Amino acid sequence: MQTIIGSGGAIGIELAKALKQYTSDIRLVSRHPKKVNDTDQLFPADITDRNQLEKAVRDSDVVYVTVGFLYNHKVWQEKWPRFVKDLISICISEDCKLVFFDNIYMYDKDFLNGMTEDTPINPSSKKGKIRAEIVQMIMEEVKNGKLKALIARSADFYGPSVKNTSILTETVFKPLSSGKKANWLGSDNCKHSFTYTVDAGKATAILGNTNSAYGEVWHLPTAPNPFTGKQWIETIADKMNVKPKYQVVPKFLVRIIGLFMPIMRETVEMVYQYDRDYIFDSSKFEKEFDFKPTPYEQGIDTIIKTDYRN
Repeated sequence: MQTIIGSGGAIGIELAKALKQYTSDIRLVSRHPKKVNDTDQLFPADITDRNQLEKAVRDSDVVYVTVGFLYNHKVWQEKWPRFVKDLISICISEDCKLVFFDNIYMYDKDFLNGMTEDTPINPSSKKGKIRAEIVQMIMEEVKNGKLKALIARSADFYGPSVKNTSILTETVFKPLSSGKKANWLGSDNCKHSFTYTVDAGKATAILGNTNSAYGEVWHLPTAPNPFTGKQWIETIADKMNVKPKYQVVPKFLVRIIGLFMPIMRETVEMVYQYDRDYIFDSSKFEKEFDFKPTPYEQGIDTIIKTDYRN
């Protein structure tokens, strides 16, 4: 049995599709799980309740974590460490492998131009410190020989049918498709990598089913030579056959908007990712598994065809 905890999000759905290549025993866990494959086993659960989490994990060979708690520092501080602590204990008890889907929030902000698995861990945000803490919890048990786990790390992501969890979808695709101005945080002259969700799902499934991949951090396949903010907007607008209208939203304006919009208030501390080049290197995975990431223009074409053409 291979179990996805947090199965209803963009990554969980793509992962479930990809896992079908390896097994027909797939368990989907969330508050209101929905089938991705006909043979999926649905397991409704509140994963913050240890007893429910233990039942959800029981009899699993591999557990994938693609959870997305509410994007709020206080919620993260309350839920993430406790959830991961419980999950580690359960996985050790059940003798099952753990695949943790991660982001880059814990990386040193001065080393974002060419991020690799060896980029220094030195988070500059509250949410980044929480991410660093929970990854350390996992890898500490790996080093102690108690847990078999790996970290599958992604850049900001984009992809077809992604709702509310992709900043590129919310600030560029959606507004341009409805005739409004796109918004770009920080600086539109900086390059910014995005991981394609379909690639992320396939790669996470590969890692979970490769015994030698455990015990390491892996950057998920992400196309090289990313666009600048301006180029992202112009390319997407061109493929939508609309004008590339947009405005740059500097940090001070994000802070002001945050007075009225909670999600923007939580975004203020992350603007540093958009005022410098943010380039994600996945060459380790690409070489090991002979995997070519989806080119950006191809990804954009698929998103527009899937989500924005009737």
